[in-house]
Amino acid sequence: MSGLATALALLESGRGVCVIDAGAIGGGASHGNCGTITPSHAPPLAAPGVLLKALRWMLTPDAPLYIQPRFDPVLWGWLTGFARRCNTRDWRTSAIGKYALLDDSRRRLGEWVDRYDLACEFIEAGEDYVFRNPRAFEHGQRELPLLRELGVATEVIDGRAYEAQEPAVKAGVAGALRFSGDAALRPDRYLAELARVIRARGGAIIEHCPLHALREDREGVAVYTDQGEIRARNAVLAMGAWSARSAEAIGLPWMKRVIQPGKGYSITYSKPDMVPKRPLVLRERLVCVTSWQDGFRLGSTMEFSGFDETLNARRIGALERGAREYLHAPVGPEVREHWYGWRPMSRDDMPLIGRAPGLRRVWMNTGHGMMGVGMSTGSAQMLADLMAGRAPALDPTPYRPERFV
Repeated sequence: MSGLATALALLESGRGVCVIDAGAIGGGASHGNCGTITPSHAPPLAAPGVLLKALRWMLTPDAPLYIQPRFDPVLWGWLTGFARRCNTRDWRTSAIGKYALLDDSRRRLGEWVDRYDLACEFIEAGEDYVFRNPRAFEHGQRELPLLRELGVATEVIDGRAYEAQEPAVKAGVAGALRFSGDAALRPDRYLAELARVIRARGGAIIEHCPLHALREDREGVAVYTDQGEIRARNAVLAMGAWSARSAEAIGLPWMKRVIQPGKGYSITYSKPDMVPKRPLVLRERLVCVTSWQDGFRLGSTMEFSGFDETLNARRIGALERGAREYLHAPVGPEVREHWYGWRPMSRDDMPLIGRAPGLRRVWMNTGHGMMGVGMSTGSAQMLADLMAGRAPALDPTPYRPERFV
């Protein structure tokens, strides 16, 4: 999503664009996510106490946040940098930066849907956090003062009142938090529509074209791929989790220390008879629930296991087990897909947007973590403005890649 959105923003600024994808358009983490657009998710993963919780969960393979025990110096170096940010000051700083970009992107996405006639089932229904444990419900409200300060519309709903409002949930709800400014879309349709608009405006898309190396010279940038050398005046790296895996090939080895692949899972079903009125986060289990006109998805979890290509049945099963605790119809009649993918988790849970350090013609738009959908349009427009020498709508300083070098 980051790459296609960037391509469209650059086309609109008058540039010629060629998108090069190692696989097919619509793959990777952009495919299997829950499609939520959530300024409410501004607080970063690096929060006070989260690392100790993750270390305790290392012995629980189906925990919502799981670090696979193994000898991996790069991962443990990343975790050390992550741990340094698990304090109130850095948590607040990252939340402010994330919210600014999420809010800008949320507003911009609505404009794009109208301008480009994107048929992606975009809805502005908000999102609910649902709690079954009273203590967890009380704890979940600790972030509300910061969110309200940032401008996030929040509503605290009593458990019985929420059960009356949302028939899809089982009895026993302790309470819910509603974020009415959030939105959602169907991610595979969003990707397909972005690709359609890019092609209609003269952009090229080359699929199944893995990157082997990238070199900058006086005349521009040379990209070496399975389909030969491709030259351009500039290059934008919007490679998601593969930013770290390709760090040496693209001449930016420091990215291995900055971005880790955060593995997520989802299950997609045909639509059950009863679905929630809006996207939900089943808070104690950290399971996201979304539905579309003909589909239903359970997703989430965060697993640091490198580029492990195993579809972990126990972690997939945790999504269904969590949904069964909360929902009358936790699954659909037909399983359409079991999925996993890697999100690009930066050390400070903020994206890298701007010129690549030490290079003149190479730019970056990566490291969006779990917010790739929600930040796609704002990140794309920011990068297009920077490349054109225009002042972006937001201060780009918090997102500049050189903060890690």
